[in-house]
Order: sequence, then structure tokens, then C-alpha cells
Amino acid sequence: MMTIQDLLDLSKTIAAPLFAGKTYPWEALADIGDFILQLGPTLPADEYEQRGENIWIARDASIFDSAYIAGPCIIDHGAELRQCAFIRGNAIVGKNAVVGNSCELKTRPSASRSPSSAAAMSPS
Repeated sequence: MMTIQDLLDLSKTIAAPLFAGKTYPWEALADIGDFILQLGPTLPADEYEQRGENIWIARDASIFDSAYIAGPCIIDHGAELRQCAFIRGNAIVGKNAVVGNSCELKTRPSASRSPSSAAAMSPS
């Protein structure tokens, strides 16, 4: 099974501390919301704007008016949320990421995730 170290370059994300002490990416799902609530208020106000409750958006991100964003959420530098993008909360949109037209981001943390279901998520 692919590990966090196999899949991610943690030097390029604000979410690196979220993965500390974890082996597989899905182990971080249950902690995303709390991580955002801790990190959001510490983000520099000259770089991030707080919009609504528990939503922080980099000032250089591009957000279409029809995009829906629920908190807790962080939209990082250079990210783009296109028409009708739907961010359901407990989400971090990374640097220069694009959430396309009518795409939805959400997390469904599950303590019962088994290795077999995790393997289905991993590239072979």
C-alpha cells in the first residue's frame, strides 16, 4: 500500500503537520476540521482573508461568484474555484489547485475504513 511519503511532498503544503505520525493519507481525514480551526486564525491577515465562519481564502486565489464554500476551509495561494464548485467543509484546497466547474470536495472520515477499502483508493 502506498504511504504518505510515497504520495505527497509535505514540504509543499500548509497541511504537513496534519500528517505527522500517520502512515496512510486517509488516517488524516478525521483530523482535518480541527487542524483547519487551529491553523486558520494563525494565517497572516495580509495573505489570507477570513470570509464567513471558519473560512480562510488566500488573497491571490480566484473564486467564482457561484462557488459555494462551507467551513472549516482553507483555500491556499493561487488556487482557483470555478463556476458552481462546491466545497462542503473540512477541506484544504492546496496551492495552485483548481476545483473545476460543478466539482464537489468533501470528506467522510470513517474509523471503520479497512485496508481493503483503502487499497481501492490507492493507485496500483
